[in-house]
Amino acid sequence: MRLIVAAPLVAVIGFAGLALTESARQTTRASDLEVLARLGAEAGDLAYRLQRERIAAADLLTYAATEQQDAFGTEMAATDDAVARYRRQRDRVPADADANRPLLRRIDAALDGLAPLRTQVRTAAHASVSAMTFSYRIAIADLINFRENVSHGVVNAQLADGIRASAALSKTAEAIGQQQVAVLRAAAAGELTPAMQQDITAARTSYTESSLSFLALAPPDWSLWWDQVGTGKEALVLQRMQDEVSRAQPGARLQLATDSWVSTTQDRAARLSELRGRVDDAVLDDVRAAHTDQRRRAVAEAVGVLLALLLTALVTWAVARQITRRLRRLRDAANAVAFEQLPAVVARLQQPGSAAVDPHELARQQSSAALEPSSDDEIGELGQAFSAVHRAAVRTAAEQAVMRANTADIFIHLSRREQRLVDAVLAQVDLVERDETDPDRLHQLYTLDNLATRMGRINASLLVLGGVGVGRVRQHDVPLQQVLQAALSQIEHYARIRLGMVDGDVAVAAKSVDEVVHLLAELMDNATTYSPPGSEAWVTGRSLGDRVIVQISDEGVGLSPHRLQQLNELLARPPAIDVAAVRAMGLVVVGQLAARLGASVQLRRGPRRGTLAEATLPAAMIRSLPPEEYLLAPGRLSRRAARTTNPPPPYQPRPQPTAGHPPVERTLPAAPVFRPAPAPTSRGEAPTEELLIFEQVNHWFHTDVVDGHDGREWSSPADDAWRTAAEAHTPEVATTTTSGLPKRQPQRHLVPGGVTVPQQQQRSEYRDPAQVATAMAAYARGVATRRRTPINLGNK
Repeated sequence: MRLIVAAPLVAVIGFAGLALTESARQTTRASDLEVLARLGAEAGDLAYRLQRERIAAADLLTYAATEQQDAFGTEMAATDDAVARYRRQRDRVPADADANRPLLRRIDAALDGLAPLRTQVRTAAHASVSAMTFSYRIAIADLINFRENVSHGVVNAQLADGIRASAALSKTAEAIGQQQVAVLRAAAAGELTPAMQQDITAARTSYTESSLSFLALAPPDWSLWWDQVGTGKEALVLQRMQDEVSRAQPGARLQLATDSWVSTTQDRAARLSELRGRVDDAVLDDVRAAHTDQRRRAVAEAVGVLLALLLTALVTWAVARQITRRLRRLRDAANAVAFEQLPAVVARLQQPGSAAVDPHELARQQSSAALEPSSDDEIGELGQAFSAVHRAAVRTAAEQAVMRANTADIFIHLSRREQRLVDAVLAQVDLVERDETDPDRLHQLYTLDNLATRMGRINASLLVLGGVGVGRVRQHDVPLQQVLQAALSQIEHYARIRLGMVDGDVAVAAKSVDEVVHLLAELMDNATTYSPPGSEAWVTGRSLGDRVIVQISDEGVGLSPHRLQQLNELLARPPAIDVAAVRAMGLVVVGQLAARLGASVQLRRGPRRGTLAEATLPAAMIRSLPPEEYLLAPGRLSRRAARTTNPPPPYQPRPQPTAGHPPVERTLPAAPVFRPAPAPTSRGEAPTEELLIFEQVNHWFHTDVVDGHDGREWSSPADDAWRTAAEAHTPEVATTTTSGLPKRQPQRHLVPGGVTVPQQQQRSEYRDPAQVATAMAAYARGVATRRRTPINLGNK
């Protein structure tokens, strides 16, 4: 708004400034003209006094009597008074009067030279009248020229004519003064020379021209004043004397009384001086009136400019306020559309169920009614254009949402159909595995099983990209170790994964198990895929009370800081389903799973090299396990069973290498890893948990029927060890202490064949899954050729 108001104000102020500047300049000129006009009047009076002093000097040089000395002294005093008045007014002349500066300097020099000139007039005996009076003539001529120059640059023609008319009167008086001097020179010489006659004629001609110039420039009342000056007895006497001088012939003596000539011409000059004074007063009145009018005009223009500025400011402010108010409404509506309505529509379109949206109907409903109403000006057109842009944006977003939803539906349908096929393949592989005894083929079946499981994980990833869950309905929480094992079973290079320190007192909530397994499987898959083939990836899982942190580190070359930042942004804000999301499906799936679970996944540089993937599981999906349900290690006894046996040593992880790469995903096995054993028998056997694989290969260990008798239970050399262990259930008390407590007999219940290993030297041993599979196949083949006569332990 300030810009809208400032622009016209600046323009108005600019033009007003020019007008005021010109008006101020004219006012200053009028003031300067008044000063110059006063100085011109003083110059005219000074010229008159110099003319009288000049005739007195000529009379003194001609007759040199006492009477002439007194007259000359009187005229000098009057001239000095005129010079003082002139100098006082001269000091008021502005310094920028450059046009008259040289002339004023000459006048000042002439006035400064009056003193020596007067001395010469008084002391020089028989000096030349023409030489003495020439200096007076030069000073008087400069004064008259200055009076004419005052009119230069005057805009008012009436004022300029009045100033020139007053200067013409000064010329007329100077012409009479020149006649006075010329006649005195002729009288002093005793005869009229041709040069003197020529000077007298030139002076009369100048008088006539100056008189005509005054009458041409003077207004009617001034002409009347001239007529009054030119009439009377003195005028007739002067006319008669001038005619007598004109009729004189060169070489003849002038028959003219010099006293009468001087007095008559002086009277004429005095009357002309009075007329000049009246004209100068009239000119000064006109100049003062013009100055007052110009000043009044300048004040009026200043007031008018201020009113114009005020009116311009008010009108501009009103218009600008209306414009800015409409622009603010348009801006607020545009901001609401850009930052609230449109993002809300896009967010709503990204939710499930957007496939049924009609883009055109949604764009019509979302067309912003808060924008500027339709009008014929540019602001209304801008509002209409923005509304059209908004509708187009909503329609495009809806079309893209429909397209994404359709693509997601395609992914979901394809994934479910492929998953059914994968499940069928896994079922067939399981059937073949049960009857296969060849270790090599069994190894191939395990590989095929792993491939099918990975295919199932890819199908589950497509389900995640489609916006649906991947997990089945579970009834029980699953310990963290089993979750990690399930994730491990869904990747290709599972043999390179090492489980480090994993807290066994936490479990994953039943509703989140499959999605957590999928997330961790993707991370493990990336860790093994983007690291050297011979390297290992380490997995740890630690509980921090309010959360569980799972770290997966690899020994790859690592990632640059810029690439790490890009991948972390991808994990934090996974993109919508598109071609790029399918190409980088692992990271996108991890990001979407983390968003669904409320978890966070971050990649960073490993301690030494490689990449460390850290998944933080929030407290909402974490459950605590009671101590009796802790799992010591995959496939080991529970703590309930451990209470009756020696507890195993704590797990000692190998040195943990650096971290892996972006994550991938997996589903949990359909059945648990462990199955509780039957209740203990009467022989006091401790309860244990056995691996389900023994149940799956149970058909390998059927007992035989020999000679029609009932089959006996199969036995082995380890039966003695089992019987010894069973006897520990009901120990015999041989001796007691003084307090009645039984005494321990060293090595009484030592199981035959056992190896005594100090507690602190026990270590968790890593077993290659491929070697385990081969060993199981060889074990099955050996059982197939087992003894036909089993040992009946019940008879012993």
